[in-house]
Amino acid sequence: MKKFLVLGIGLCLALGFTSCKSNESAYRKAYEKAKAQEAVTAESSAPVTVTPVVSTPVVTTTPVTSSASNYDASNVSVRSEHVTLVGSGDLKDYSVVVGSFSLEANARGLQQRLAERGFNSMVVSANTDKGLMYRVIAASYPDKVSAAQRRDQLMGEFPGSWLLYRTY
Repeated sequence: MKKFLVLGIGLCLALGFTSCKSNESAYRKAYEKAKAQEAVTAESSAPVTVTPVVSTPVVTTTPVTSSASNYDASNVSVRSEHVTLVGSGDLKDYSVVVGSFSLEANARGLQQRLAERGFNSMVVSANTDKGLMYRVIAASYPDKVSAAQRRDQLMGEFPGSWLLYRTY
Protein backbone atom coordinates (compact mmCIF):
# COMPACT_ATOMS: atom_id res chain seq x y z
CA MET A 1 0.00 0.00 0.00
CA LYS A 2 2.86 2.33 0.81
CA LYS A 3 4.39 1.70 -2.58
CA PHE A 4 1.24 2.83 -4.38
CA LEU A 5 1.00 5.96 -2.23
CA VAL A 6 4.63 6.95 -2.83
CA LEU A 7 4.31 6.15 -6.54
CA GLY A 8 1.10 8.21 -6.80
CA ILE A 9 2.64 11.22 -5.04
CA GLY A 10 5.76 10.99 -7.23
CA LEU A 11 3.67 10.82 -10.39
CA CYS A 12 1.61 13.87 -9.29
CA LEU A 13 4.76 15.84 -8.55
CA ALA A 14 6.29 14.92 -11.90
CA LEU A 15 3.16 16.01 -13.76
CA GLY A 16 2.93 19.19 -11.70
CA PHE A 17 6.48 20.29 -12.46
CA THR A 18 6.29 19.51 -16.16
CA SER A 19 2.94 21.22 -16.70
CA CYS A 20 4.00 24.47 -14.96
CA LYS A 21 7.02 24.90 -17.16
CA SER A 22 6.78 28.04 -19.24
CA ASN A 23 6.69 27.61 -22.94
CA GLU A 24 9.33 29.64 -24.79
CA SER A 25 7.29 29.66 -27.97
CA ALA A 26 4.39 31.39 -26.18
CA TYR A 27 6.71 34.18 -25.07
CA ARG A 28 8.14 34.47 -28.57
CA LYS A 29 4.64 34.76 -30.10
CA ALA A 30 3.64 37.48 -27.64
CA TYR A 31 6.87 39.39 -28.31
CA GLU A 32 6.41 39.21 -32.09
CA LYS A 33 2.80 40.36 -31.79
CA ALA A 34 3.81 43.35 -29.64
CA LYS A 35 6.57 44.28 -32.13
CA ALA A 36 4.09 44.11 -35.02
CA GLN A 37 1.64 46.40 -33.20
CA GLU A 38 4.45 48.80 -32.38
CA ALA A 39 5.50 48.93 -36.03
CA VAL A 40 1.92 49.63 -37.16
CA THR A 41 1.57 52.41 -34.60
CA ALA A 42 4.88 53.96 -35.62
CA GLU A 43 3.89 53.94 -39.31
CA SER A 44 0.43 55.45 -38.72
CA SER A 45 1.59 58.34 -36.60
CA ALA A 46 3.63 60.88 -38.50
CA PRO A 47 6.30 62.76 -36.62
CA VAL A 48 5.07 66.03 -35.19
CA THR A 49 7.25 69.09 -35.49
CA VAL A 50 6.57 71.89 -33.06
CA THR A 51 7.63 75.34 -34.18
CA PRO A 52 7.64 77.95 -31.45
CA VAL A 53 5.83 81.15 -32.29
CA VAL A 54 7.30 84.29 -30.86
CA SER A 55 5.07 87.30 -30.70
CA THR A 56 4.76 90.41 -28.65
CA PRO A 57 2.12 90.26 -25.97
CA VAL A 58 -0.97 92.34 -26.47
CA VAL A 59 -1.72 94.40 -23.43
CA THR A 60 -5.18 95.78 -23.08
CA THR A 61 -6.08 98.17 -20.36
CA THR A 62 -9.51 98.95 -19.09
CA PRO A 63 -10.14 102.24 -17.40
CA VAL A 64 -10.69 101.98 -13.68
CA THR A 65 -13.66 103.95 -12.55
CA SER A 66 -13.53 105.21 -9.04
CA SER A 67 -17.19 106.02 -8.97
CA ALA A 68 -19.35 103.23 -7.62
CA SER A 69 -22.33 104.53 -9.59
CA ASN A 70 -20.73 103.62 -12.97
CA TYR A 71 -20.11 99.99 -12.03
CA ASP A 72 -22.75 97.45 -13.02
CA ALA A 73 -22.96 94.86 -10.25
CA SER A 74 -26.27 93.36 -11.35
CA ASN A 75 -24.65 90.27 -12.88
CA VAL A 76 -22.16 89.68 -10.03
CA SER A 77 -22.94 86.49 -8.14
CA VAL A 78 -23.11 86.63 -4.36
CA ARG A 79 -23.26 83.72 -1.91
CA SER A 80 -25.45 84.26 1.14
CA GLU A 81 -24.42 82.67 4.42
CA HIS A 82 -25.02 83.14 8.10
CA VAL A 83 -21.52 83.83 9.40
CA THR A 84 -20.01 84.58 12.80
CA LEU A 85 -16.96 86.78 13.21
CA VAL A 86 -14.06 84.89 14.79
CA GLY A 87 -11.91 87.44 16.59
CA SER A 88 -12.17 91.16 15.98
CA GLY A 89 -13.03 93.28 12.98
CA ASP A 90 -15.74 95.36 11.40
CA LEU A 91 -17.84 92.94 9.36
CA LYS A 92 -20.29 94.60 7.00
CA ASP A 93 -23.02 93.10 4.80
CA TYR A 94 -20.90 92.38 1.68
CA SER A 95 -17.44 90.83 1.97
CA VAL A 96 -14.72 89.68 -0.41
CA VAL A 97 -13.68 86.12 0.52
CA VAL A 98 -10.18 85.14 -0.61
CA GLY A 99 -9.89 81.78 1.15
CA SER A 100 -12.05 79.09 2.70
CA PHE A 101 -10.71 76.41 5.05
CA SER A 102 -12.00 73.58 7.20
CA LEU A 103 -9.27 74.24 9.79
CA GLU A 104 -9.14 77.53 11.67
CA ALA A 105 -5.33 77.37 11.81
CA ASN A 106 -5.12 77.44 8.01
CA ALA A 107 -7.46 80.43 7.87
CA ARG A 108 -5.38 82.21 10.50
CA GLY A 109 -2.25 81.55 8.45
CA LEU A 110 -3.74 83.23 5.38
CA GLN A 111 -5.02 86.08 7.55
CA GLN A 112 -1.48 86.59 8.87
CA ARG A 113 -0.02 86.67 5.35
CA LEU A 114 -2.65 89.21 4.34
CA ALA A 115 -1.88 91.34 7.40
CA GLU A 116 1.81 91.35 6.45
CA ARG A 117 0.79 92.76 3.06
CA GLY A 118 -1.32 95.53 4.61
CA PHE A 119 -4.81 94.00 4.46
CA ASN A 120 -7.24 94.44 7.33
CA SER A 121 -8.51 90.88 6.98
CA MET A 122 -10.95 88.95 9.15
CA VAL A 123 -11.89 85.32 9.73
CA VAL A 124 -15.52 84.25 9.96
CA SER A 125 -17.05 80.85 10.57
CA ALA A 126 -19.96 79.46 8.58
CA ASN A 127 -21.92 76.24 8.95
CA THR A 128 -22.26 74.75 5.48
CA ASP A 129 -23.28 71.43 4.02
CA LYS A 130 -19.56 70.50 4.20
CA GLY A 131 -19.46 71.27 7.91
CA LEU A 132 -17.90 74.19 9.71
CA MET A 133 -15.85 76.34 7.33
CA TYR A 134 -13.60 79.29 8.09
CA ARG A 135 -13.72 82.09 5.51
CA VAL A 136 -10.90 84.61 5.18
CA ILE A 137 -12.24 88.04 4.27
CA ALA A 138 -9.91 90.58 2.68
CA ALA A 139 -12.38 93.47 2.69
CA SER A 140 -15.92 94.19 3.86
CA TYR A 141 -18.36 96.81 2.50
CA PRO A 142 -21.90 97.95 3.22
CA ASP A 143 -22.91 97.76 -0.48
CA LYS A 144 -22.57 95.20 -3.26
CA VAL A 145 -21.04 97.58 -5.83
CA SER A 146 -18.02 98.48 -3.69
CA ALA A 147 -17.46 94.85 -2.73
CA ALA A 148 -17.68 93.73 -6.38
CA GLN A 149 -15.18 96.38 -7.46
CA ARG A 150 -12.73 95.31 -4.76
CA ARG A 151 -13.19 91.65 -5.68
CA ASP A 152 -12.35 92.49 -9.28
CA GLN A 153 -9.18 94.27 -8.13
CA LEU A 154 -8.13 91.28 -6.00
CA MET A 155 -8.80 88.66 -8.70
CA GLY A 156 -5.21 88.94 -9.98
CA GLU A 157 -3.74 88.04 -6.60
CA PHE A 158 -6.57 85.76 -5.43
CA PRO A 159 -8.18 84.12 -8.49
CA GLY A 160 -10.82 82.26 -6.48
CA SER A 161 -12.20 85.37 -4.75
CA TRP A 162 -15.95 85.57 -4.33
CA LEU A 163 -18.58 87.76 -2.68
CA LEU A 164 -20.32 86.85 0.54
CA TYR A 165 -23.56 88.42 1.71
CA ARG A 166 -23.97 88.18 5.46
CA THR A 167 -27.40 86.99 6.53
CA TYR A 168 -28.68 87.51 10.02
